[in-house]
Amino acid sequence: MTEPTVPPRKKITLPYLFKKVADASPITWLTCYDYPTAYLQEQAGIEMILVGDSLGMTMLGYDSTLPVTMDDMVRHAQAVRRGAPTAFVVGDMPYMTYQPSVETAIRNAGRFMSECGCDAIKLEGGIEQADKIKGIVSAGIPAIGHLGLTPQSVSALGGYRVQGKNALLAKKIIDNAKALEQAGAFAILLEMVPDRVCQIITERAEGCIIMSLGSGPNAHGQLLIYHDMFGLYPKFKPKMAKVFGNAGEVILNGLKNYHDEVISKQFPQPENWFGIPDEEFEELKKTLS
Repeated sequence: MTEPTVPPRKKITLPYLFKKVADASPITWLTCYDYPTAYLQEQAGIEMILVGDSLGMTMLGYDSTLPVTMDDMVRHAQAVRRGAPTAFVVGDMPYMTYQPSVETAIRNAGRFMSECGCDAIKLEGGIEQADKIKGIVSAGIPAIGHLGLTPQSVSALGGYRVQGKNALLAKKIIDNAKALEQAGAFAILLEMVPDRVCQIITERAEGCIIMSLGSGPNAHGQLLIYHDMFGLYPKFKPKMAKVFGNAGEVILNGLKNYHDEVISKQFPQPENWFGIPDEEFEELKKTLS
């Protein structure tokens, strides 16, 4: 008896995401940087994928996101798009690809759309970046804002720490969220913002999807860094990341086993190599002087 085939998923679109918000059904969002991982996320039904500039740390080994270039992002976003054809793929604008001017922001955002087939872009910053959001949206490109802990500004923020823990700073984040919404952002990511501040922003949002990364359950959906949730980033383990499976440990043990089996000559075994028929090998030896 053959199992029934599962029909392919329809392309995730903005109307689909807003319907999820209207239905109070949380949106799933993960980072991704390569084809095989994108394929797995697509098969798992993940709705949104962020090709984050966090690849600078998770994939390229930098200590921050600042060295990541637009060319880096384009190459990885192209791979993700090929692996996840129906997911809503978001390209993350790297450092200094939007801050200098609205024109610069539009040009680089356009690269994500034309060269990678992305569905939207994301950039960091509040009211000071509202003109960039407005320009990008006016050019026909869906845009997502990013508030709270913004890694490109981590030096100015005093390190990787929760943002908005006092009333004055919390009010600033709330005001910045409204400014981005009014500039045309269809969504805002809140990273490491106190849960009740996130709840206020979500409740006040009008036609804007609020996503949480370490900012509590009272948003329209959740984002996690893929490498954090599977133990694949060795430098630190953030509190906001739940480890859903320790793939890093599994891989490390496999690597150690491979090393030991080669050293002890347990690998390879006959089933791991290819041979030549005896008669052909005899003919070969005749040709050799």
